[in-house]
Amino acid sequence: MTHPLLLGVPLGPDSLTWRLFGDQRMLLVGMRAGLLQTMHPAIDQALREHDSTYFQGPMKRILRSLPQILGVVYDADARATAARVRDYHRPLKGVLPDGNRYSALTPEVFYWPHATFFEMQIALREHFGKPLSDGAKEQLFQESRQWYSLYGVSAAGTPTTYGEFREYWDHTISSVLVPNAIARGTFNRTKSGIFGPSPSRYLPELLWRPVSDAQFDAMAWVLRGTLPPALRDRMELGWTNAEELRLRALGASIQHTFGRLPLQARLLPQARRAWRRESEEPTRLLATG
Repeated sequence: MTHPLLLGVPLGPDSLTWRLFGDQRMLLVGMRAGLLQTMHPAIDQALREHDSTYFQGPMKRILRSLPQILGVVYDADARATAARVRDYHRPLKGVLPDGNRYSALTPEVFYWPHATFFEMQIALREHFGKPLSDGAKEQLFQESRQWYSLYGVSAAGTPTTYGEFREYWDHTISSVLVPNAIARGTFNRTKSGIFGPSPSRYLPELLWRPVSDAQFDAMAWVLRGTLPPALRDRMELGWTNAEELRLRALGASIQHTFGRLPLQARLLPQARRAWRRESEEPTRLLATG
């Protein structure tokens, strides 16, 4: 089924994306999206040359990026937010190690981070919620095309159906992404305090460090389990049947617990504010989602 595509028009409360993208559980797969982005050769090179937080890992990047990307969906002036995101990337250009030039605003580069933000909505529900139907995936994908159009960059060569997207995704995972040192280091923590100093003077460093280390290790385990299996195999990351069963049990527990929360409590702050702004309760959120 083909869904109407309104280029340059922000998504609204009637979209499936509004119901899904602001889910608090996005934080469970945010690190995954950040890692997949930084394994793209051109993005990796741009971050090395232009991002002072590069060596702090994918979690630092995603925590900085996600609020802005959420804004392209939920802000009152989504077009302005999209323009700011696009303009941040204008200076990001240079030469790859193989001698080829790159620019962050070409479809080959700019579309990949967008693809990971779209796909994380599907991955979230496969691992920690109720999987989406084929029809819902197609609708969500077409809405992602409308969302992408707000950036005002070329979409030449990008997928136009969810089926095409799956082909693009599988090809990028298997043939484009490079398991670089930062990606591999995510799974081999060599020092304590990777999340930095305590965020509050009321939380002593002596308590914060072991808690934050345990949190990072748990997130790295979830990341390992939710990576596309083909990529996990390429990176030679072990994953046992017992671990798979543990992850499924965790996902079922999270889905069960999450379903008991009030609707507003299920949303990230930006999404919550957007629904309130529209004077409409998100009652059409997937009930068991």
